[in-house]
Order: sequence, then structure tokens, then C-alpha cells
Amino acid sequence: MRATESNQDYPFAATNTAAALLDGAGTIVAWTPAAEALLERRSADVCGRPAHELLADPDPGSWQAVLAQGGQAGRGGDGWEGRATLRHGSGRELEIGFRAIPLNDGVRGNAGRCLVLGAPLELVARWRQDHAFTQELFLQGRVGLAVFDADLRLLRTNTHLLPYTGVPVELKGRRLSDFLWAADARTIDDRLREVLHSGHPLIGFNTTARTLDDPRGGRIVTIQAFRLQQPDGRPMGVAAVFTDVTDHERSRGRLDLLYRATGALGGSLSVLRTVEDLVGVLAPSFGDCAAVDLVETVLSGGEPPADGHHLPLPLIRMAVAGADADALRKGTTRFAAPLATAVAHPAATGAGGSEPAGPEDRECRGELITLLGARPAEPGSDPPKWATAVPGAHSAMTAPLCARGIGFGRLTLWRTGDTAPLEPDDLALLEEIAARAAVAVDNARRYTKERRTAVGLQRSLLPPATAETPAVEAAGLYLPADADSGVGGDWFDVIPLSSARVALVAGDVTGHGLHATAMMGRLRSAVRAMADLELEPEELLAHVDDMVLQVGAEAESDAAEDADAGTPVPGGPAGATCLYAVYDPVTRSCVMASAGHPPPAVVGPDGTVEYVELSPGPPLGVGGWPFEAVERELAPGSVLALYTDGLIERGEGDIDQGMRDLADRLLRADVLGRPLREARHDIVAGLPPGRLRDDVTLLLARTRVVDPGAIATWRLDADPAVVADARHLVLAQLTAWDLDELAFSTELIVSELVTNAIRHAGGQVRLRLIRADTLTCEVSDSSNTQPRMRRARSSEEGGRGLYIVAQLSHRWGSRYARGGKTVWSEQSLPLP
Repeated sequence: MRATESNQDYPFAATNTAAALLDGAGTIVAWTPAAEALLERRSADVCGRPAHELLADPDPGSWQAVLAQGGQAGRGGDGWEGRATLRHGSGRELEIGFRAIPLNDGVRGNAGRCLVLGAPLELVARWRQDHAFTQELFLQGRVGLAVFDADLRLLRTNTHLLPYTGVPVELKGRRLSDFLWAADARTIDDRLREVLHSGHPLIGFNTTARTLDDPRGGRIVTIQAFRLQQPDGRPMGVAAVFTDVTDHERSRGRLDLLYRATGALGGSLSVLRTVEDLVGVLAPSFGDCAAVDLVETVLSGGEPPADGHHLPLPLIRMAVAGADADALRKGTTRFAAPLATAVAHPAATGAGGSEPAGPEDRECRGELITLLGARPAEPGSDPPKWATAVPGAHSAMTAPLCARGIGFGRLTLWRTGDTAPLEPDDLALLEEIAARAAVAVDNARRYTKERRTAVGLQRSLLPPATAETPAVEAAGLYLPADADSGVGGDWFDVIPLSSARVALVAGDVTGHGLHATAMMGRLRSAVRAMADLELEPEELLAHVDDMVLQVGAEAESDAAEDADAGTPVPGGPAGATCLYAVYDPVTRSCVMASAGHPPPAVVGPDGTVEYVELSPGPPLGVGGWPFEAVERELAPGSVLALYTDGLIERGEGDIDQGMRDLADRLLRADVLGRPLREARHDIVAGLPPGRLRDDVTLLLARTRVVDPGAIATWRLDADPAVVADARHLVLAQLTAWDLDELAFSTELIVSELVTNAIRHAGGQVRLRLIRADTLTCEVSDSSNTQPRMRRARSSEEGGRGLYIVAQLSHRWGSRYARGGKTVWSEQSLPLP
């Protein structure tokens, strides 16, 4: 054994080892310097003396037994080992381990000499532990152990260094690049070289090892490495431990993939976005290509037929991802087997000798196909078409999308090129992902159905998108908010009024959902009803405000505990904003009032854009504040733009910036030179339907002017004699307009209206004819008395005037003004 513990040589090595040469009688013949240092006894003091004197127990008999054993070993043995307690030169006792090696002097029958090697017992025990540890390392098969020289050539390995296809049996003298992919070998060599040069151990380095013979997939190994040094400290090589952690890493990767896929499935309530997010996670993390096919009815919120699991159903490819996605973007595909009974391929269960699954177990099972050296679903049959859809694919698998026992699609995965083939564990993971995806898609399908119902209700409550009146050319547009926000309560309206006038409306109900849609329908109906009463804009908004307050009060007082009420429908705030404008094509004036609504934009014929300065009142439902009207004269051909805040806010900045952006959009869309039905789409370009934070409503109206030649006005005195003059004036004007067909009816209408005005109102009367899309006859007076039509009795001589007017008119009515009222009648123009 070495004289000092700093020397790491084998304890019984010849160099620096305590050794003594004994003759056949047990006398010490020679003594090494290492022995002198170990026992602190000089050679001169021990040589020539019996060896038993060095023992702590000086009984010569005990040593004679050692000699006798040595003699027997000398006659053919290779020595023996033992332990002894020696007397140290300092007087203390030293326990050592020794090995006695018999020496033959060549003379038959003579007792041989012995060479005794010794070392402290603790050091011998440690060496034996180190030896056993190293031996077991190279014998075990759980990890790979390798010793590299300074040039990173393999010196020694255990039999399980890299138990993969393509690793040679004899590795001594080889480099890793001789049997591993160049990139993988270079990665490992770089790390080992760093350990060799720096001396810092490598701990827990994960990398992929792929052999030249089987490059697909490879194995994931964790490498631990440390430097080996010579006794003088110079590096002599590197020892490395390779641990195969492929299964562990793949299991962890599968759990991570399942977690990410689940997160992607919960990111949207849109069927399309749900499956797009899913395939984006699966490719290329799980496979090189991924696709989702769905039954067409699912996209519209419908459900496959109840017997769909008995018949093949046409599928639409809805989402694809991966390097070969273009090859997957094909039209309608069809399952080769019923959706809910796709049975697992034998490759998915191993040898294919498992018991047949029961009816419940067979539902929603996946299928795994190996395309290279394929084992088809049935012997002698070709792989399904879906499996060969991707060029260069070597394996594929599919899992049906089933929820509540109904199949409505499938999830398919392909692997190509050098990636590892799909395995049964991969199929189990795909089935789990497909099960969760099916629930998410089914939830999105249900929401889509509800949303389509709500959007359908919303659109049914809106007017036609385009309108043509003598006053304006109008075009409206509505974009619902995204699926997460739900349908809102935005609306627009174009309401024809008397005397060729028109009312333009834009409104926005607070909140989203069916409650907002229903409230929007009530508000639009209320605005239309009050518009028929010919109220001024500020007065109309005041009445609508009262209605909203009443609706809110009714909602608060609704008794939820009422047994007849059933489950209450979730409600919300009853507030809304609204802009109401009335344009008169005769005077070119536009009177408007706002209830918390953004101001309209006016695009003048000269190409300038400005926003009307309004004094907006509070939103509808606040109450207690008056509304103010603003009158603005509009040049012929001006474009009036009414909108909701979703168009100018959109969460991208302040409202002022949004209004500037809208002005730019109006000019870029060329609303002055193009039909408004075309320009409206350019204004909202870049705002994808279904992905907005708030609903967007836009109403464009290009103003028109009634030709002065189509207007006739007369001032009449309050004298019954002027009634005959009024009839003559009207008949002459109708002849000038070539409307003699309406002469008789118009003469009677004018006679009745003028007579009533002179008889009941007093003061001067204004008579006006307007020829637009209809013939309007107006009689204005200074009275605020509301004319009412009644059915006269047979015995009464009068009371039939308004009844006659109603019978001869297309429609009729009256409206109030600041200076009195106007009674009007409209007649349809004769066909040309």
C-alpha cells in the first residue's frame, strides 16, 4: 500500500508500497523505504530479525502458522491476504491489511521466501470499495458508461453504452461520429471536450442521439461527465455516464402537449378558431402535419343526424397545420367508417391479439397506420385514404371527435421524413386530446347555434341595408362583436317622413347578449312609432328616454320569486345612446339631436370632412336632462355618416384618434363618387366580422334636393271664398306637371283641408304641393288643434272631410311646428 493517502495507486502496487521480504524461517530479509515510513522503523533495525516481533501479539506460534500457510501457498499457491496488528515505531498499534506472495527459489523441496505487501486496513478497505464500485458500473445495464481518451476516442464501455440500432458491438478506439449522426456526435463531443479542458464536470445535459443506421427519432440521453487525471495532474481522458431518458422525456412532453392543447381549446368559443388553435399546437410539436375535419352542420351550430354513427358522413377540412399543409387543403372528405365506431388498428394495441372491445369501448377509438412496411387495417387491404393524404408520410393516426355519444369529426396526425414513427402511446395521447377537443368543439357549436339565433334576431330587427328616398340615398352596415363578447344592441334606421323628408337614426344599447338585442328591438320600434307622430328630434328623444326609464323600473320590480315567472332571463342595464336626425330635401336643412351618441360626420361636395358640433344630452335611461337640437344646412350631394362607438374606439386608442381615422376612411372610400353600398365595405375594411370587441354600425346617407320646379306654394286668406281659388290653382299646377289623372282626388283633398283650416284655425293658410316619389298636399295653419277623423252618422251633414281625405290618400297625417300645425296627404303617382 502507498505510504501516504494522497497517492491513489493500487495499495499493493510495487511503487511506494510498504513491502518486506521474509525468508523461509520468517526472518525479515529486506525492508522498503515505504515500510520504513509506514511503521517509522529503519531497515537496519528490522532486517535480520523475526517478523513476529513486529506483531502486537509477539507469540511466535501465530507467525509460524502464517509461514506454514505461506509454505503451502509457495508449493503452488498465488499467495493470500489477511490482516494483522503491528507495533508502530511510536509505540502505538497499527492495524494493516497485507498480502503475502510466495517466492520460489527454484530448488525443489526448499521452503520459499515470501514477499509481504501491507497498507493501513482503512486504506485497503477503501480500495476494495472503489474497485467494487468501478466493476459494478461496467457490469450494470441501466446506464451507459464510457471512458474516452484525450482525443475523445472510446477506451472502455459497458455493454449498454447506447443500446440502440446501429451501435457497433466493439467500440474501443472509435469516435462517436463513427456511428452517430454528425450533428449529434458534434454536440456531445463539444461538451466532453469542454470538460476535458476546464475540468468542470458536466451535469444533467440532455441531448438526442441518432445512429447512422436508424436516424429517425433517436433517443434522448442525459449525460454526466468528469475529467480523468494522471498522477501528475495532467488530463488523460473523460468518463461519461449516458442515461436513456427517452420514455421519461416523452411522457413529460406528452403531458406538456396535453396541457398546451387543453389551453388552446379553451381560448375561443368559435368552432373555426378552436380547431385552428388546436392544430397549431399539434404541428409540429406532435406531428409534422395535423388536420381537423368536421361535419358541415357543426359549422352552423347544427348537430349531425341521430343516425350519423351508422352512415359515413361528408366532412369539411376546417383546419390544417404543418410543413405539408397545402397537401391537406382539399375539399370535402368522407370517413371510411362510421364516426362513432372507428375501431383501433391492431398496430395501436401491439400484436393485434387483444379481445374485441365492447360496443361502448369501440366508440371514439382511434386508428394507427404504419405506411412503410404497413400493416393495413385488414390483411390485404390498402391503408385508408386519409392516411396517405400527406406525401412522404411514414405513419399516421386519427381519432374521432365524439361528444355525448355523437361523432361529428376527426383529428388526424401525420409524421414524415426522419421523425420517429408514431407509437401506441401517441395514439392514446391523441385520443385524449380528441376527447377534450370534442367537448370544446361541441361547446363552441352550441354557442354558435345560440349566437346565430341572436345575430339572426338582431339582423331581423334591422332595416334593409340600402334605401332610396327622395331625400337620401342610404346604405347601412352592421358587424357583430366577436363570439366571446356576444351579440350587441347596435342599430340604424332610415324612416321616411311626410313631405319627402327622412329621419336617420343610429343607436347603441348598453351591453351584449339577447337582452341588449331585445332592448334594441323595443327602442327601434319606439323611435319609428314616435317618428310617425312627426315629433321634433329633441322631443322624440325625451319620449324615448321616458320609455327606457320605465323599462328599467319594470326590470327592477320584476319579482324573481314569482312561481309563474320561471327561470329569469339574465338582464342588464337598460341604457342606450341614440342620434336622431331629420333631413328635409326641400329646405336642405337637417335637424338633429343626440342622447350621448358620437356626432355624425359630414363629407361635403368639396371633399372636406367635418363633425357636426352637437350638444349631446345624457344617454337614454338617465333622465332629468333636456336634449338640444342643432340645425345644419347640407349642400346637395353631401354624405352624412352616422355610426356607433365600436367604429371609432375598437380598443386601439382614444376617441379623437378614432374619429380622425374615420374621416380618412371616408375619403379613401370615395363616398362622394361611388355608390354608398360599395363604399361602406371599404370604410370598415380591416375590421374582420366576428373578431370585434364591440359591435360596429355605420349608416351613410347622400343628400338629395327636390327640384324647385316640383314645389308649388300659395298663401291663402282665411276666407271661405278662397277654397274655390285653391282648387283652380291646384288643377292648373297638376296640368303643368302632367298629373291630370290625380286632378279629381287632389281637388277634393285640397278643398277639405283648406276648408277645415279656414273654419277651425283662423288666420292665413299655406297650401303647398310637392312632387317627389309621391304627390304631397300640405295645408298649414297657426292652430295647434289636432285634427281627428271620425265616422259621421247618417243624419249628420258634416264630419266626413278627413274620412274622404283618408280614402283618397295613400297615407295622411299631421305634424306640429313652432308656429302651428300642418296636415298633409300623399298620393301615389300614376305609372308612366
